[in-house]
Amino acid sequence: MRALDVIDCHVLVIGSGGAGVRAAIEAERYGETVLLSKSITGKGGCTTMAEGGYNAVLREGDTCDLHLEDTLRGGAYLNDPALVEALVADAPARLGDLVSWGAVFDASADHEVAQRSFGGQCRPRTCYAGDRTGHEMIMTLMERLRGTDVQRIDEMAAIELLKDGERVCGALVLDKHGEMRAIRADAVVLAAGGGARTYDVSTNSGTGSGDGFALAYRAGADLIDMEMVQFHPTGAVYPYDARGRLVTEAVRGEGGHLINARGERFMTGYDPDRMELSTRDVVARAIATEVLEGRGTRNGGVYLDVTHLPPEQIEERLPVMLSQFLRFGVDIRTEPMEVAPTAHHIMGGCAITPGGRTTVPGLFAAGECTGGVHGANRLGGNALADTQVFGKRAGESAGKEPIRMAQIDGAQVEAQRRRIEDFYEGESSPVWVTDHLQQTMWDGAGIRRDAAGLEASLQIVEGLTAAPLRAATPRNLIECCGVQSLCTTAMLIIRSALIRPESRGAHWRTDVPPQTDPAHSRFGHTHISLEGEWIEEAD
Repeated sequence: MRALDVIDCHVLVIGSGGAGVRAAIEAERYGETVLLSKSITGKGGCTTMAEGGYNAVLREGDTCDLHLEDTLRGGAYLNDPALVEALVADAPARLGDLVSWGAVFDASADHEVAQRSFGGQCRPRTCYAGDRTGHEMIMTLMERLRGTDVQRIDEMAAIELLKDGERVCGALVLDKHGEMRAIRADAVVLAAGGGARTYDVSTNSGTGSGDGFALAYRAGADLIDMEMVQFHPTGAVYPYDARGRLVTEAVRGEGGHLINARGERFMTGYDPDRMELSTRDVVARAIATEVLEGRGTRNGGVYLDVTHLPPEQIEERLPVMLSQFLRFGVDIRTEPMEVAPTAHHIMGGCAITPGGRTTVPGLFAAGECTGGVHGANRLGGNALADTQVFGKRAGESAGKEPIRMAQIDGAQVEAQRRRIEDFYEGESSPVWVTDHLQQTMWDGAGIRRDAAGLEASLQIVEGLTAAPLRAATPRNLIECCGVQSLCTTAMLIIRSALIRPESRGAHWRTDVPPQTDPAHSRFGHTHISLEGEWIEEAD
């Protein structure tokens, strides 16, 4: 084996979004911690792009039991109750951490953290910083991180988890110049979530290639409910190069109306009680149906209208949306936005315990690359809370792992060297493979699904997975690895979708009877791993 540069630490955290930074802050209390970022820590990932808010029980009249029930009902009762209990119990304290570290959230008239209404919730419990909540959180976390001894390594991507026997003991990584090295650790926290870029229209960051799902799967972890992909109801549809850009749920939380091309407030036909504040799966299907049945706009969307609100409310509460649409030539104070569903969040991922432990020894996970917290449909505002609750829990659990002197498997290193070298001999453009993958997933494994479309999509994805990717320069090697992660994530989604023979939450199968009572479904989690795939089923 050729000489390999090795970095040693106690805990390696992969991913530098909200969950990863929070995990690193916590893990560092127990020993030397390395935070690995494919981009620049605090700049990449989805947290900094998150606009809406953070759910926490803060007010009299709201309770953790109500938050728990809203989350379970919104998740079509596919959530892991123990994980939901941890989420709702810890969310207020983790919000308190952010405030004590300097985060500035909007305040109410009585000088408390302000809260707004979000879909699927019986109380206004979504805390916010205008419509830039994630940005405020990540900037606060970065300031806290700078006060620790965490070693930050930027612009370097994990391409494979190292194993000593059955135990994860670090990762092989590539830098931006194509050089491979190893990071050896007593424990690894995966926080490299975000896989919705497998779809043609997505809100996700360009750096999000589903690495967390792919790394965990190849390491032998059990992944659950990967078919549960959330399509946010409101992404921009015009102009073309802005397609999919998130139009925050805060717009509806502030009182925005959804209107079809006929001028009808159409949610009366889908959820007359909750209207625009129904859960995301219901609103996304409603918009898709309006467009499919010919009641959409010329650009393939519907209108989201806030022109009935006072201009000062829009300017104060929705400044990012106002600025974003002004750049598109639309003043949302006087004219409606055009929106349509966009791939946003994967609710499935690594099966974890409340402490963030996966099914593989030495491997922990937090954030979007985990499953079980959000069930079949995530409530808006629960993801940012998830990053902080389970980031802390996973970082603490990893930090408490005993110190070991792991052995690096030379055969594993050489296999990855060959993988990298093969990219120089490949023929397929990573851009071409990505484009075809995204279109295939959008057409065959999107909001509307059936067995025939899923099977056809799987065949195409398998062909794209086998395509010999070509790296023109060493700087393209990380891109090639990312495309392979996207293909793996797509495969996990499709295969999981095929083994769930019901419509539930975000998983809408048009070839099976509609689900009328998800609380009493005979099906539980789907499971997929190197050992096989199956679905929990009651006798």
